[in-house]
Amino acid sequence: MTSSKDRTPSRRRFLKVATAGAAATVAAPAIAQSTGPINMRWQSTWPAKDIFHEYAQDYAKKVNDMTGGDLKIEVLPAGAVVPAFGLLDAVSKGTLDGGHGVMVYHYGKQTALALWGSGPAYAMDANMLLAWHKYGGGKELLAKLYASINANVVSLPYGPMPTQPLGWFKKPVQKADDLKGVKFRTVGISIDVFTGLGAAVNALPGGEIVSAMDRGLLDAAEFNNASSDRVLGFADVSKVCMLQSYHQNAEQFEILFNKTKYDALPDKLRAIITAATEAAGQEMSWKAIDRYSQDYADLQGKDKVKFYKTPDSILQKQLEVYDEVVAKKSAENPLFKEIVESQMAFAKRATQWEQDTVVNRRMAYNHYFGPNAKKKT
Repeated sequence: MTSSKDRTPSRRRFLKVATAGAAATVAAPAIAQSTGPINMRWQSTWPAKDIFHEYAQDYAKKVNDMTGGDLKIEVLPAGAVVPAFGLLDAVSKGTLDGGHGVMVYHYGKQTALALWGSGPAYAMDANMLLAWHKYGGGKELLAKLYASINANVVSLPYGPMPTQPLGWFKKPVQKADDLKGVKFRTVGISIDVFTGLGAAVNALPGGEIVSAMDRGLLDAAEFNNASSDRVLGFADVSKVCMLQSYHQNAEQFEILFNKTKYDALPDKLRAIITAATEAAGQEMSWKAIDRYSQDYADLQGKDKVKFYKTPDSILQKQLEVYDEVVAKKSAENPLFKEIVESQMAFAKRATQWEQDTVVNRRMAYNHYFGPNAKKKT
């Protein structure tokens, strides 16, 4: 049996350890608080005046707000640190902590990255392609792609884009042969598609396109949407825009984090980033509908631009040339082939469901707003 004399030192040791532990518990928050928020410096691949850079800032604000200021992202415009096409290398090396762009800008690093948005996406729209990414195996395949080029990044696709125009031209394009010899700007796998259609392709970042057209270095070009095209000045160098194309039918944006810095974030912050990315993607879609439709009207009214639907014969030719490009790339790149097969399997199921169940809204549009529509009170 232990005497009271024997128990006294044990009590003293216990009290000493307990007191030290309590002090550490009190000190820990103070230490954490003293370190302050985690600051990240990012860059977008867009000019400061483009709505895309606004989307990048919207994303940063959502993350900053949702983390309560524990993570603070500052987004610089294209060229502030590196050129637009240099974003991947800068984030991978840690020159930048992260960035906002599109995967097709990394086409020169790994051609299969263009399958996230550059092409017809096997009849899927951009939202469906994001569904494939999240639920159909795309996320895991994208991680394999970046690992294949030793890119130290975490990629979060978000923000589904509407179908992009065929482009801006000197005169309406009536048949596929009209593209032969045209000095044309595009990016990603669309480079190969338009080359296959006979165009002389030059890949330029968004901020350089209009000046190249103005100087005659380009005859025609595509970028993305009515808002971006209008603010970048396309209407100053062309009054003809061809709508609808399969070359970028299902593109989305990409959030890039330096992987080392992302992995070092607390679990709570990484969970918030995931939620913020999905929320920002939906908010971007709503903003795009509002802004693109207004700028589309202003391009026609204020800027006197004429819009034409791309003829079906050109759209069909795009699909045929795209299939030839995919067959070649698949033979060269096993990962490219694996991604194509994954997309097609998901698309066959998803697009059949969509085509069978979603009503074509053209009839309703004509009923309410078409030339023969009755005035509604």
